[in-house]
Amino acid sequence: MIRKQFSLPYWLLAVFAVFFRPATSQAQDKALKLWFDKPAKVWEETLPLGNGRLGMTPDGGWNREKIVLNDITLWSGAPQDANNYEAYKLLPQIRQLIREGKNDEAQALMDKSFVCTGKGSADVPFGCFQMLGELHLDYSYPAPGTPTNYKRTLSLNHAIAATNYQLNGVNYSREYFTDFNGDVAVVRLAADKPGMLNVKVAISRPENAATNIVGKELQMSGQLKSGNENPGMKYLSRVQAKLKGGSLSTNEDTLVIKDASEAVIYVSTATDFRNPGYKEQTQRLMTAALKQDYAQQKNKHIAAYKRLFDRVSVNIVGPAIDVPTDQRLLNFHNAPASDNGLPVLFYQFGRYLSISSTRLGLLPPNLQGLWANQIQTPWNGDYHLDVNVQMNHWPVEVSNLSELNLPLAELVKGLVKPGERTAKAYYNAEGWVAHVITNVWGFTEPGESASWGVTKSGSGWLCNNLWEHYAFTNDKKYLADIYPVLKGSAAFYNSILVKDDKTGWLVTSPSSSPENSFYLPNGKHASICSGPTIDNQIIRELFMNVITAAKTLGKDAGFAATLEERLKQLPPAGVVGKDGRLMEWLEEYKETEPTHRHISHLYGLYPASLITPEATPDLAEACRKTLEVRGDDGPSWSIAYKQLFWARLHDGNRAFKLFSGLIKPTYNTEINYGPGGGIYPNMFSAGPPFQIDGNFGGAAAIAEMLLQSHAGFIDLLPALPDAWKAGGEIKGLKARGNYTVDLAWKDGIVTSYRIKGPDRKKVKVKVNGTIKDITPELK
Repeated sequence: MIRKQFSLPYWLLAVFAVFFRPATSQAQDKALKLWFDKPAKVWEETLPLGNGRLGMTPDGGWNREKIVLNDITLWSGAPQDANNYEAYKLLPQIRQLIREGKNDEAQALMDKSFVCTGKGSADVPFGCFQMLGELHLDYSYPAPGTPTNYKRTLSLNHAIAATNYQLNGVNYSREYFTDFNGDVAVVRLAADKPGMLNVKVAISRPENAATNIVGKELQMSGQLKSGNENPGMKYLSRVQAKLKGGSLSTNEDTLVIKDASEAVIYVSTATDFRNPGYKEQTQRLMTAALKQDYAQQKNKHIAAYKRLFDRVSVNIVGPAIDVPTDQRLLNFHNAPASDNGLPVLFYQFGRYLSISSTRLGLLPPNLQGLWANQIQTPWNGDYHLDVNVQMNHWPVEVSNLSELNLPLAELVKGLVKPGERTAKAYYNAEGWVAHVITNVWGFTEPGESASWGVTKSGSGWLCNNLWEHYAFTNDKKYLADIYPVLKGSAAFYNSILVKDDKTGWLVTSPSSSPENSFYLPNGKHASICSGPTIDNQIIRELFMNVITAAKTLGKDAGFAATLEERLKQLPPAGVVGKDGRLMEWLEEYKETEPTHRHISHLYGLYPASLITPEATPDLAEACRKTLEVRGDDGPSWSIAYKQLFWARLHDGNRAFKLFSGLIKPTYNTEINYGPGGGIYPNMFSAGPPFQIDGNFGGAAAIAEMLLQSHAGFIDLLPALPDAWKAGGEIKGLKARGNYTVDLAWKDGIVTSYRIKGPDRKKVKVKVNGTIKDITPELK
């Protein structure tokens, strides 16, 4: 067992443990909730609930309440083939134009014939993640009045939301949860005086919906648009209520509850996505829910949820301010050092969102997790492959939620076959490729505009996420399962590499640095180029991982040897330009937007480990200079990414500054591509509009400030900001190699730590600036 202690006398550590730590722990555990003293006026103030399949966001209205409902699988569109199978014939001409410096002409040619056919992502059949519908609760009271003592809360410890208020001497209470055990959405309404609960219950959807009453069950069903000859997705939702006292009747398409003291409303819903028995599923789940005692059902839900959530605790010494969350966010943004409980809340909220928005056997969280309040979700609510879906998964491994990476692995495996067709169509290449966007239907084609749609780093970037699960778990069975995916991706990149005339390196051509552009000497601008830095970094990392995997699994020695030779011919992990910054392209092009939101050429710093302050200090310094010019503002996901970069550079104060920028209150929901990100009152991150990647990226960055394990050793408190130095404790974080880490600190010094591992093999641990060989405690 490792229990190392430093610096302080034993008796003082004991005093610290008994008197100091529990007070902090209790204060911040109490603060693991969002709460408001008024109903939500906009959706961005509602409280998100989810069990990985079903989502629910109640607004807590006391007179009329709207609860937006979601199902992670509800998509319009259908499988399609939007490949241009003649595109590869243009490669020689495109590559020659790039060699001649005519990148703009190459891009114009690609816009005509080197993008997807049809409308691409603009319409079906690409499709869109959509809201399921809205549950409407219309309350009535015996006499008019205005509520007092109103409070709305979301408990992260229990995954339960609540609304409480007093009206005309009656205490009204509501509880909401999406059941982690029974897989239905539950709303409990109660009054503390008999017969005072009166409510009408309806369900609706803006399109493709029909509602009807069957017995005393309210139903909504429909079929979404597919855009081609394939049938669109079908869904069915059932709503029933169980009362204490009073009566339940129906009126056209409404359930009417009168004179009750308690009503428990159940919503059971499903789609036919890989689920032909979806109707029977909704009936089975509803029947089971109605048979249960509410208290028993609630306790089972909490227990199932806590099996995931309680794996990690984080506490930071200092104030944890108990004020309404919207005010708390504003206070923190104005004075970040005033509330050390808020970073803890934000981090645990990120873990909560991960647990709530995906589950084994289903889909990974999309651009909005599983919470959408529209039919046409921004950017289709799809899976963007040039940072966004990857960022969604960055916190799960270190945050002890490793299994939540597996739905992404299943999605990626589903891209291999369509990706093979795309690789042949556009590059006449081996293996498989996916470009910038994908969906549940397996879209791998380039996007509809070459400027952004031809970026081909997406599939290799996904392989990083898949590899990280192996790096953290050492699960060889899993490695064998994903090996064909990794090998196929490496085979694609290996087969498309061409020699750069100026450097002699093997590079990709044509390609681009995600969503960015540059000026040509003729004054025109373009995005299409050869050998962008992110491609070089991703290919290098992927080849190294496939070589390691092949040797670990004892297979494909010939292919591994080929990749080893290719590695010698690739560009280095980074090239420093004349201005000291890391170059984004092989050429030192003038940037069209020096503060661009994407910082793709720092991929080698994070999520990869190709650049570290320890092993490549010159490249790390070039990354630092790059970040200085890029600036600290941007959409929320970009701010979170910069926070991660600064954490990897061991600059805790700058990382904390980025976090305080992430916590910038906003109500703006207009699509933004530049500066102006922030956070909504319900702590959803704002692009704007709502994009959940900022939540996940920010959570990953907080973990990265406290623990790193990518550089060949476990690094304790690698980027601790001054604001957190007074003291704190973390339990349950994970390090690569399948290690679990607990630690405590005081005055910026690690005072104790504990590392548990799969065996007694020594592991390198950096503690207070010194690397030591430690024998871990067996799990």
